Amino acid sequence: MSAPVERSEHRPVVEQHSIDYIPFAERHGKIWHQGPFWFTGNFVVVTMVTGFVGPSMGLSVWYSVLAVTLGACFGTFFMAFHANQGPRMGLPQMIQSRAQFGSRGAIVPFAATVFVYIGFMVFDTILATQGINVLPGAKLLWYPLIIIVSIVIAVIGHDLLHFVQRWLTFALVLVFAITTIVAIAHFSGSTPVHGAAAATAAWTTVGFLVQFSLAAGYNISYAVYVSDYTRYLPPQVSAPKLITSVYIGAAFSAVWLMSLGALLASYIPEADPIASLRSVGDLLFPGFGTITVVVSVLALVSIMGVNAYGAMLTGSTAVDAFARVHPTRTLRIVGLIIAGGVTLVVALAIPDNYVNSFNSFVLLMLYFLVPWTAVNLVDFYFVRHGHYAIAEILRPDGFYRRWAWRGVTAYSIGFLVMIPFFSLSFYTGPVAKALGGADFSFAIGLVVSGGLYLIFSRNLDRDAEAAAVKASSLELEGEAAVI
Repeated sequence: MSAPVERSEHRPVVEQHSIDYIPFAERHGKIWHQGPFWFTGNFVVVTMVTGFVGPSMGLSVWYSVLAVTLGACFGTFFMAFHANQGPRMGLPQMIQSRAQFGSRGAIVPFAATVFVYIGFMVFDTILATQGINVLPGAKLLWYPLIIIVSIVIAVIGHDLLHFVQRWLTFALVLVFAITTIVAIAHFSGSTPVHGAAAATAAWTTVGFLVQFSLAAGYNISYAVYVSDYTRYLPPQVSAPKLITSVYIGAAFSAVWLMSLGALLASYIPEADPIASLRSVGDLLFPGFGTITVVVSVLALVSIMGVNAYGAMLTGSTAVDAFARVHPTRTLRIVGLIIAGGVTLVVALAIPDNYVNSFNSFVLLMLYFLVPWTAVNLVDFYFVRHGHYAIAEILRPDGFYRRWAWRGVTAYSIGFLVMIPFFSLSFYTGPVAKALGGADFSFAIGLVVSGGLYLIFSRNLDRDAEAAAVKASSLELEGEAAVI
């Protein structure tokens, strides 16, 4: 915690920090800003695609909505509790993992996280290009242009990302409230078209569990972002209020948009996300569908900036474990350019039929990130209770060492025991196969990784760490620190 400090109201336009600590004097922002930030961050067409899965597997629209609601609310629970780490530690999300895994031991969750960021940027790029396909130009023009705009937003950094996300919320709520009402009014009284999911939809246990897992995994994947956008908040902000703000924003947007996706996929044969939005919007009046799609594209470009920013932070942290880097503005720009370049290459290479690839991508995120979030949250809330030697985390060879066996072992075992429960398009584990393809590996991973880490941490040298925490606070904040 900190003593009150005087904060400068004059901040540079381009963010100066990257993977370093945010001093008390530079903390700013308001808790309520987190709600719209995460609402808009989750209110993108990619989220809607997640809701297509239940109907495609024969699940009725209302059972799909139930699976989406339960899954998103479950996944957001883990994501939102990471929010409290930002203001307490003043660090980006993934560098905090060094306390549990060591600077080099964290390389597996780091690699998985970069995979998540780049994957989302790729799918966002494809969908945004489809959304503006009313304009001339092939993907060779629009892919680079969209990526460049998102990278520029990310270069300016944290405050601009918050500003854009906050104001886009108003446009999204207005436009999609109208679109959703039109969709419900139109489809509730219509007869399912031949070939549409609603024509044969009913209850299917496998479909329900898969839809639940995808919705949960989708929102759990946001766990790797959270502290990146709460770390500038003053350290004394209310934890319950912060967690609640993040939870409401992320859960509400996911439930809304995934449910809309389930509705569209239930009544439109082989539903395409962009074409479906355009056709439903045009039911109100010709052209409103285009307005809906354009607003969706703006949200996609904004969240691409968020993804690029996170990829830069995580990638820089991984490199720093092996070759020390200086957290300068130049580092941020170079990292963002690399992230944009990789996104462009992958987007150009991915097949046109990306929906199946997207479903497998979401499940892979779930598999790799569940053990990490379990270890990270157990450490913060039950082992170290939010007390860390921040200066030592920033040193790759510091107090937390390069390899921390407790976190690495708990993560590895948790991941391994999940494998028999995997259910992917290219691999189905024996347990999942016996259950007809149902996948609840996330529950196994959470319990095993979190439980093992808690057991392994019983003999931590708390006295030595307490001394390191005190020295770190004085080093970073001097007289402003209250120990």
